Amino acid sequence: MSSGFSSLDWFVFGAYFLILAISSYLFSQFKIRSSRDYFVSSNTMPMFAVAVSIVATSQSAATFLGVPEFAYVYDFTFIGFYFSALVAVVFISIVFVPKFYKYRVVTVYELLQTRYGERAKKQAGLMFLFGRIMASGARLYIGALAVSMILFLDISFLHMLVAIILLLTGALAYTYFGGIKSIIFSDVIQALTYVGAGLLVFWYLYVSLHNVDILAILQTHNKLHVIDNSLDGKFSIVALFSGWLLLNIAAFGLDQDMTQRVLSCKNKNEAAQSLILSIVLSIPIVMLFLGIGALLFVHYQTSAVSQNFQGESITIFMYYILNEMPSGLRGLVTVGAIAAALSSTNSVLGAMASVAVEDLYRPWKLQKDPHTKEIHFLKASRTAVLLFALILFLMAVASYFWQRESELSLVSFALGVMTFAYTGLLGVFFCAIFTTRGSATTVPFALVGGFVSVLALQPYIFGMHIGFAWQMVTGTLVSFLIMGTSKNPDIP
Repeated sequence: MSSGFSSLDWFVFGAYFLILAISSYLFSQFKIRSSRDYFVSSNTMPMFAVAVSIVATSQSAATFLGVPEFAYVYDFTFIGFYFSALVAVVFISIVFVPKFYKYRVVTVYELLQTRYGERAKKQAGLMFLFGRIMASGARLYIGALAVSMILFLDISFLHMLVAIILLLTGALAYTYFGGIKSIIFSDVIQALTYVGAGLLVFWYLYVSLHNVDILAILQTHNKLHVIDNSLDGKFSIVALFSGWLLLNIAAFGLDQDMTQRVLSCKNKNEAAQSLILSIVLSIPIVMLFLGIGALLFVHYQTSAVSQNFQGESITIFMYYILNEMPSGLRGLVTVGAIAAALSSTNSVLGAMASVAVEDLYRPWKLQKDPHTKEIHFLKASRTAVLLFALILFLMAVASYFWQRESELSLVSFALGVMTFAYTGLLGVFFCAIFTTRGSATTVPFALVGGFVSVLALQPYIFGMHIGFAWQMVTGTLVSFLIMGTSKNPDIP
């Protein structure tokens, strides 16, 4: 195994963090006068920057390392997920975005207030926070695993703490002072960084295989499939336009982590354009990382590869980084992984803080003191960002210990929690928008019902093995039917 970072690697690493320091300082100079400024930039963000930010937010360190793994093990059919996402964002642009801008919401859950009242908004916000703390804490842990492996060549507790703190500090540098405006512009830097790293790795692998008929080998091993026509494939056409479509509608339209940037656009048309453009940009980026996985398959085609590291399962891309990445390129790939992790961490701090302050704290505070000044809520917003950074830190540390003590991976469960929460949110929002049924009374039952129904379908509960797409359909349907049992909405 390689002995770790060379001086060239450390130079690349240092240069990246110098760019982070300078840009975070410049972004901290933005004038922020209210929590609306802080969370949605008072609707002033340019469409293209928002689109790139959505791309960066949707692709974490797990994606950076995991997409090549899919192509290495299977083929290119994962790209179908993004064509499903394209259909989803067109739907969101037509159905959800006009309503978000009509009511000038700061969080997507405010939309429920117009139908079911204040309580429904709070309940949906709490469901989001519960899922996001679990999922994003686990995502932070995965990013820290990658950073610790590459930087220190081990995953000891002390080095993992350093990696977690490194990622959180980078995220806070952007989020705390500049709010959503700083997050969006920093995401442009992170996206350029990890896509640039991906392009260089692809080029290096391709050149290293100059005497090899790459396409012939991939064709021989059935690695070039893009469309899955089967009925039971993970990314079959049926799955893509049922459960995966629902997942994408929830992720891009009902998850404050993603939609916060959409809500910062100048108007509903630019918001819709930013969503659609984000998926159009994502497709070639994902194809790039699938291509890396395919080239890694060709590279290792005659080699026995042990995909583990100190007892930790790793992806083929991580194996390549740890064992064969040349000096300089290794440093660049490290900052690429950090960039992917940062872009998903800084956004979630802002998203969770916005829900906590706007949906939960502001109504309570104004009820107690109607004359509370806006500067108070701005201070509360920054305090909330620090609080959620601490909570994510604790969740990431808990993930470290849980994964070593339990047969059931907390990370796998926590990453799935958000999708469990999505089914309840989908059922409630669909009922609110497409029917006249539902009430504040049924909202909590529908949210929990969707979550529990998907949880019950997991193999570690009752031993059932049902495809993820059908789990999403079932959970959403259960939530929607629960909402439909109530006749008269509390608020017309």
